[in-house]
Amino acid sequence: MHQRITSTLAFLGTVAAATLAAAVMSGNALAEGPIEDFRPTTGALSRDQAKAELMAQRQQLTSYASEWKLQQGATLQPASGTTRAQVRADYIAAREEVRAMNSEGGSAAFAHLPARRPVIMAGESSQH
Repeated sequence: MHQRITSTLAFLGTVAAATLAAAVMSGNALAEGPIEDFRPTTGALSRDQAKAELMAQRQQLTSYASEWKLQQGATLQPASGTTRAQVRADYIAAREEVRAMNSEGGSAAFAHLPARRPVIMAGESSQH
């Protein structure tokens, strides 16, 4: 009987908290700025003046770009000895194997495929 009263009180407390939260959150949402202000904005400089200012600082802009490029480091080259053609051939072979397995009589077609080499992970020895 004590557990039933505790369960009922817990349920009523949850309902009361949800009701209070709903009442607090149901107020009006107010924007942080005037929405009705639709005045057209124009820049302080004309297009030609902005271009001239950019060209005056061209040397400084290029030096920033060069500094950023130096900080990026060298591009990484792939460390694999596998060529694109080998990967493509492996993909096509695997695709054909899946196609054979998914067709009717897949296990019979699978029996005729050449045996695959076992995959040896780093840290394993090739003898089991």
